[in-house]
Amino acid sequence: MSNARTARLTRRGLLAAGGALGLGAVLTACGDDGAKDGGADTKGSAKTGPWSFKDDRGTTVKLDEAPRNIVAFTGVAAALYDYGIEVKGVFGPTTTKDGKADVQAGDMDVSKVTVLGNVWDQFNVEKYAALAPDVLISTMFDDAGTLWYVPEASKDKIAKLAPSVGISVFDRQLTGPLQRMWELAESLGADMTAAKVTEAKKRFEAASERLRKAAKAKPEIKVLVGSASPELFYVSGSNLSVDLEYFKALGVNFVEPTEAAKKATGGWFESLSWENVDKHKADVIMMDDRSSAIQPADITEATWKQLPAVKAGQIIARSTEPILSYDKCVAPVEALAEAIEKARKVS
Repeated sequence: MSNARTARLTRRGLLAAGGALGLGAVLTACGDDGAKDGGADTKGSAKTGPWSFKDDRGTTVKLDEAPRNIVAFTGVAAALYDYGIEVKGVFGPTTTKDGKADVQAGDMDVSKVTVLGNVWDQFNVEKYAALAPDVLISTMFDDAGTLWYVPEASKDKIAKLAPSVGISVFDRQLTGPLQRMWELAESLGADMTAAKVTEAKKRFEAASERLRKAAKAKPEIKVLVGSASPELFYVSGSNLSVDLEYFKALGVNFVEPTEAAKKATGGWFESLSWENVDKHKADVIMMDDRSSAIQPADITEATWKQLPAVKAGQIIARSTEPILSYDKCVAPVEALAEAIEKARKVS
């Protein structure tokens, strides 16, 4: 992102812009302002009677019946879709410039949902009201209960139109939010005994065991987690992000930012100029797959091309904002396990 643009972004804006790796970045540094298959065969019958759900803010939402008009952050909607729950509206990265589904939309048919906002700080309140929402659902990347991609300027207006549910993805392992999304989907009427659902969970568990074994067999393989912007390369720390905390618990040997860098960014990441992109030695590099980040094939910097891991072709994508269904979390775990299994020591 450009320096001018950075100056205009709030701390949350920097997270969404793609430069800050692992999302909740720069909380300290920037101050305190603030139809593919996938859903059809697991579609649950609507529950009858009162509905309630206690979210990760400790807030219990109570309705006379299970919500039907659901509006959610794109990634949350994608997770619910995998469990057979479809939403009416979404906000967050949903479509790319060519109109195709963004990576964060998963298997959703994006032509069948109302997009209230496709980029950071964009949320059409009038369209939201017209949907007559029963509930709004999003994730949270801090411990203050801030709903991801709900704009600061309009959050009060949005809050008056429907109750909200927040699922935390801050400073915990991936299995926690996965379980919470499972519980939420079940409460909304999803059939959690469907073969597709139970088999996905088994595949995730098998992939996790594979990664554990790979990391144990090759503890010398160092994994760096990066994200690219035009001016800077960001190196993520393994704390705070749900996927990295989980992978580290399974034994993955991550490259860590310097202590000074972590202190400056609230523990999230270290920013490097492209001239200094070789500061940390790594054998495998995981790169931010979001559309807001520059993808490896499009990086033209000579210093990047000279990195040992790049020259060895030991680069994989990272689902920086994982879609919180077991089905969608299998591939990232398997990819890292395979990368470590095949990796040569090049650092």
